Amino acid sequence: MDRRSFLWQAGGGLGGIALAHLLGREGLLASGLGKAEYNGGIHHMAKAKRVVQFFMSGAASAVDTFDYKPLLEEKHGQRFEPGKKVELFQSFPGMVMKNPFGWKQYGQSEKHVSNLFANVGECADDIAWVHSLTGTSNVHGPATYLQATGFALPGFPAMGSWISYGLGSMNDDLPTFVVLPDSRGFAPNGPANWGAGFLPAAHQGTMVRPGSNPPIFDLSAPQGTFANAENDKAALEAINKINRLHAEAHPGDSRLEGRISGYELAAKLQLSAPEVLNISSETEATKKAYGLDRKITEEFGRNCLITRRLLERGVRFVQLWSGADNGIPRRNWDSHENIHKDHGEMGASCDQPIAALLKDLKRNGLLKDTILLWTTEFGRMPCTEGGGGRDHNPHCFTNWLAGGGIKGGVTYGASDEWGYMPAEKATQVYDIHATILQLLGIDHERLVFRHNGSDRRLTDVYGDVINELIG
Repeated sequence: MDRRSFLWQAGGGLGGIALAHLLGREGLLASGLGKAEYNGGIHHMAKAKRVVQFFMSGAASAVDTFDYKPLLEEKHGQRFEPGKKVELFQSFPGMVMKNPFGWKQYGQSEKHVSNLFANVGECADDIAWVHSLTGTSNVHGPATYLQATGFALPGFPAMGSWISYGLGSMNDDLPTFVVLPDSRGFAPNGPANWGAGFLPAAHQGTMVRPGSNPPIFDLSAPQGTFANAENDKAALEAINKINRLHAEAHPGDSRLEGRISGYELAAKLQLSAPEVLNISSETEATKKAYGLDRKITEEFGRNCLITRRLLERGVRFVQLWSGADNGIPRRNWDSHENIHKDHGEMGASCDQPIAALLKDLKRNGLLKDTILLWTTEFGRMPCTEGGGGRDHNPHCFTNWLAGGGIKGGVTYGASDEWGYMPAEKATQVYDIHATILQLLGIDHERLVFRHNGSDRRLTDVYGDVINELIG
């Protein structure tokens, strides 16, 4: 029987090694992630300790959400002719199409926000908008990788993994990096979007599905496993021997240490996860604020509420996904056929919960050192595809950030009058990542990991901190 089979059958999967306390007594605990009692930063004083990343999978349209373009209203129904060659993913340039949801101005900043995100609009003065993001691919998989990991190719660590590697944990009983996927399925690339790549395996994201039973797969051991102390001791001795043999045969391989860290964390999660995922103690007013009383907002609202609970308990990085893989009818933001229907449903599902989380964090004081990042893999075209959809636009799209030292109510960069190309201050994902690391007390050029003879970093060989966004 090989090592993997033994651990599975003897331990019942990841949660089967619930005897981490025995490993500790025998000196077998992995070095783990470390614990930062106070995140003062590793290179300079930090303004933020935590990050929440909202990922709109499928490509949310900037010109239908946060990038107001009056020319689209003026030219609605006319042929799209921007005066330059137009390259599209799977269609020909159609007619100019205005935002079907309409716009409203909010706050002292008088920011135009689509009625699709009316609740987020109420927070406009807390948000910094970047309207000049550019990508390198118009294909979902590579473009998603780029935003999640800084590279359009597989095999690179997620931003959350880099932050876990750089700063370590702020708690003893929960993962440093937690991922809350869409219950309908994975986005393109699946769990590779939150993998640790070449970093030590312990830094990968831990997937949690709050609405599923169980919410964390393979956490609990089957009934009767390791039923008595004698069995515990025998299993421990066998695992100890196998671990030593494996370590000797694979010097420098971090997977064993990551696996042991996983077992330790699983044992702790058996106690901590039920408490953090149990929202019965939350008031009815709070549940209603997050949208748990409505079917369309219930799932994302629950995820946002649990995100707040995770942050309160010291989780460093939380990633929330809105949208699954492609399918018809659409289950994501990839609205090739009908922007009004598809974006309408997706926006309605997450607008209220996102705003509720931002307001809740501001009310309880956590927003001042928690960065919120709203992103997507690329944007969508100003013209129609078919009757009422929009094709991919990797040339220009929108991110927004809030909290954690971000200056609210400001706009950085701009798209052209169509929302098709950057007009000023073209921005790349490296700049966003560099800015987030800067706020966390990390110099993005100095957070490196030696891999295959190269000093790798989240921002590759690019990236500039956007100082205009920092308050």
